[in-house]
Order: sequence, then structure tokens, then C-alpha cells
Amino acid sequence: MATTAPTVSDTCAAAKRASRTLATLPSGVKDAALEAIAAAIEERADEVLETNARDLEAAREGDYGAAFLDKLRLDRGRVAAMVAGVRKIVSLPDPVGEVIDGWRLGNGLDIRKVRVPLGVVAVVYEARPNVTIDAAALCLKSGNAIVLRGSSAAARSNALLARIAASAAAAAGVPEDAIAFVGGGREDIAELATQTGSVDLIVPRGGEGLKESLKGVATVPVIYAASGNCHVYVDSAADLDDAQAIVLNAKLQRPGVCNALETLLVNADIAESFLPGVLGALSEAGVTLHGDDRARAAAGGVPTDVASDEDWDTEYLALELAVGVVDSTAEAVAHINAHGSGHSEAIVTRDTEAARAFQLGVDAACVYVNASTRFTDGGEFGMGAEIGNSTQKLHARGPIGLRELCTFKYLIEGDGEIRPAG
Repeated sequence: MATTAPTVSDTCAAAKRASRTLATLPSGVKDAALEAIAAAIEERADEVLETNARDLEAAREGDYGAAFLDKLRLDRGRVAAMVAGVRKIVSLPDPVGEVIDGWRLGNGLDIRKVRVPLGVVAVVYEARPNVTIDAAALCLKSGNAIVLRGSSAAARSNALLARIAASAAAAAGVPEDAIAFVGGGREDIAELATQTGSVDLIVPRGGEGLKESLKGVATVPVIYAASGNCHVYVDSAADLDDAQAIVLNAKLQRPGVCNALETLLVNADIAESFLPGVLGALSEAGVTLHGDDRARAAAGGVPTDVASDEDWDTEYLALELAVGVVDSTAEAVAHINAHGSGHSEAIVTRDTEAARAFQLGVDAACVYVNASTRFTDGGEFGMGAEIGNSTQKLHARGPIGLRELCTFKYLIEGDGEIRPAG
């Protein structure tokens, strides 16, 4: 007789029960489980790649673009990076129990503010199979149970990776059901987003469509790890060689990701000397350019389409770029705050005052001076991995790592104190 698959509600309730025990496990048990996960992925790498190849084959027959297929694809290097990310998390300090603050009151009470797990974290993600392992490892280390819900395009890859992680962790002493995977369609996402009695946080990692679908139904607290309409502003005091290298890296290194460059802003004083070279290099690399009137006039003959109002608000996730010319750092900041998504923004300049004004003025999770936006990543920031990059301000902003997956509680110790009347 066939076994009925557990419902989303059943899976979340089981994860909640597992989270109670997981929150109390010592660091050694959690680290041993993570090492077991890393070893199991290495051992079954061929199976993972074969399964992913089937997902890729099916996706190529569908209506998916090159950027999506790139996110979906696993190879030896990406599997090795997953394993390295898990082992990096093993090496990081356990945030659970960390004392954030502490003090003694005049009445003798001792108060400590300490980090504790959130409980159950649900992660809804598109395309990227590596998120299955990154998210599971981060949640395990931070003492949280996790419910994973990947996209249908990566269903085989995600399900296999989740089974590998859950089995290895359970064998190492982590409660069963602490790593869970659910499938289904959009209606199941809605059900997952309303499990207020079991799920403590949901993190959607994907495009604006996923974000909007959750906004309308979620009753569970949400951290949105969504779009990245990122800018690079090249100031009049920029080193133009550095600026070109930064722009090319931010746009070309991996154009289909959320920290890739989507709009280039250039100061009018250096537009004619800078734009022909950088736009020529971008065009030769296959980038379609959309420029305002001044950018097109300074392009030196490089083919540049007329930018529409929509271009300034577009996250292309492809070999396309909007280009504008501005008169000052203040104008660049105003443009970014009007059109950016709050993800990652950069200025290239040797003027410390301009750099400082940009850092203070731009409203984004990550603000760079003389560096590519492509560094916005939990692994690059030394967090081992990330569940996503939050573009909101509460409760986490930027890469969501171990500490961002914790809340806190106050522990108060006394010696018979009672509160007097009045």
C-alpha cells in the first residue's frame, strides 16, 4: 500500500518539534552533523550531477532564459563550493548562547542578553540547487529547523540534496525532521507562508514575482531576499582604469545574479574620456546598452539605444545595461535612491569627500567605495554562505548568515529579589 506523503502542515509541525531539541544541542554535535553533510555530498557528487543534468535537460525544453539555466546548473566546481561552504560554517563561531550585552541592576539582578535560534525557518527559492545546502547548513549551525521549498525546475536536484543533508545530519545526532523538504505548486507556497503556529520566519529567495506572491498571503514573518537593481557611479575623481575594471566585473562576471550591475552612472566631467572605452568593451562582450541623451552623445560611436523611463527601474539579469550621465555625487545618490532596490551600490572615486557623501546618502544594504558590487555575498563576507540578501531593514539587512538567523532573549538571575510596591 502506498504511503501518503505528509502535508505541508504536518511537515512544519514536525520541524517545530525537532527545533526544540535542536536549539539545545552543543556546538560539537552540530559541527559533526555539518561535516557529515559535507562528506556525504562529496561521496555522492556523481549522483548529484546526474540528477541535476536531468533537471537542466527538462528546463532547456521550457521557456527559461540563459541566466535561469546558469543558476540551475551544477558542475564539479559548484558542488565543491557547496562542500567548502558547509565546512566554512563548521569553522565559524556558534552564535547560539553568545552574550550580546550584560549588566547588573542596582537591586542586584544580573541581566544577560543572549542569542537564541528563531525556531523554524522556511526558505522558498528559485533555480539555485546550492541554496538547499547553504540554507540547511546555516540553519543547522544556528540551531534552527528548516523547511525547504525549491522551484519545480530544480525539483530533482533539490530533493536529492535535501535527502542527503537530512540523512547525514540525523546519523550524526540531529533530530529527524530538522531538515525538511516540501514540493508542490503555488498553492503550497501559500500554505507554507501561513503556518503561524509552526514556522517562525520565511525567506523567499527569487524574483519579484515570488516576492509579490508571498506579500499577498503570508501571515508568517518574512525577510525578503529579492531583487538587485545595482548601480556603479564613476565620479570625476575616479581612477579610470580601476573604474573600467570594476564596471566590467560587476556587469560581466555573472550577469544573471542579484549583485550584478544594472545601471552605470558617470560624472559629466569625465563622460567623454571614460564612456567610449568602457562601453566599447561592454558592447564587444555582447551587452545591449540603453543610454540617456548625454551618455549616447559621449559614447564615441558605440551602439547605444535610447533609455526609457522603465530602463532605470529594470533588473535585467542579462547582458543589458542602462547608462546615464550626472553632474554630481548628489545627483547620482538621488538617482540611486529613486530607482535602486536597496541591494548593492558602488562609487569609484579618489575623492574622500565624495566617497563619504555617497556612503552616507545611499539607502542600500551594501555600499561600496572602489570595489565591485559582486562581493555582496555571505561567502565573500566571511559568513560561509547565506540564505539570501535582505533589501529590507528589519530584522536583517544584507547577507543573511548565522547571526541574522537568531533572535535574542534576556536571562535574568537574582537572589530572592522582589519588586517593591509603588
